[in-house]
Amino acid sequence: MPQGQPTVVPDDGLTTRQRRNRPLVFVHTGIGKGKSTAAFGLALRAWNQGWPIGVFQFVKSAKWKVGEENALRVLGASGEGGSVDWHKMGEGWSWIQRDAKDGELSNEEKAREGWEQVKRDLAAERYKLYVLDEFAYPMHWGWIDTDEVISVLRDRPGTQHVVITGRNAPQALVDFADLVTDMSKVKHPMDAGQKGQRGIEW
Repeated sequence: MPQGQPTVVPDDGLTTRQRRNRPLVFVHTGIGKGKSTAAFGLALRAWNQGWPIGVFQFVKSAKWKVGEENALRVLGASGEGGSVDWHKMGEGWSWIQRDAKDGELSNEEKAREGWEQVKRDLAAERYKLYVLDEFAYPMHWGWIDTDEVISVLRDRPGTQHVVITGRNAPQALVDFADLVTDMSKVKHPMDAGQKGQRGIEW
């Protein structure tokens, strides 16, 4: 298997193994297609390694059926790889009691509640990989404080990897992250009037 070679070896006192296995923060941003798709591809690799995975979908409606959700749920329940927990803001989050008050939560409040759960799970080291899908938006809109996110991620215990997707990722988050990919659009079928289709967009 081909392995990338670092261009720089920092004088940080770490062994090659320690440096290689340190936890990473990924950011997939930009206006092009593929940010979430790449994150879910990473989740497939994590599942194959037997890692517990937590997916937190911010912003998307519960009616929006993401194709990777069904696939990863089936894989997670198969007992062959890692476990997969999938949480949707559009469904009001799975851990919130279903009562009359839930209907009164605004999207901003739901986003904040999702972030609070992520913080609890990070503190408990519940997952090895966190996919915070579309999480860049609540930060961009000012619903969730970017500096707090960075502080929590910097201080997270263990070897927990976190991938954040969404357009307009705040510059401070981009500067902090270990791996940042900007999905730029060169061409898209929508430019020629074509709507999204099954198997491609969902």
